[in-house]
Amino acid sequence: MASFFVALWESIFQPGTSPQLIVATHVSFALLLCVLGSQIYLTKNIHFIALAVIAALLWVTVTWFIYELNRVKLQSNEDIARAQEKTGSGSDSASDKKLSSSSTSHKPIADSNSPKPRKTKSRRA
Repeated sequence: MASFFVALWESIFQPGTSPQLIVATHVSFALLLCVLGSQIYLTKNIHFIALAVIAALLWVTVTWFIYELNRVKLQSNEDIARAQEKTGSGSDSASDKKLSSSSTSHKPIADSNSPKPRKTKSRRA
């Protein structure tokens, strides 16, 4: 049991998802819905029903995100740099130079529809 919590703590510092993190996520959401279900039963309060619906939708969304994250292969920074070197699409490409030079050569145009400051008359006493 202690090794689960140690692995869970270490998974915080690793990219991606670990089995311990997924289990902890599902257990947390299940316990949250159990607590909200007991509050709904005890109090019959509409607010707990709304919270239970929100928690259930969040659980579905997080589960979907975990699925999509596991479906995509995560790459390290070194892998991305190697892939960019192979394709030659570094930051010094011609399209990047064109974009950076064109974006800095334009001056902002004043908006003709913007309100002009009012001149106020000062009253002398």
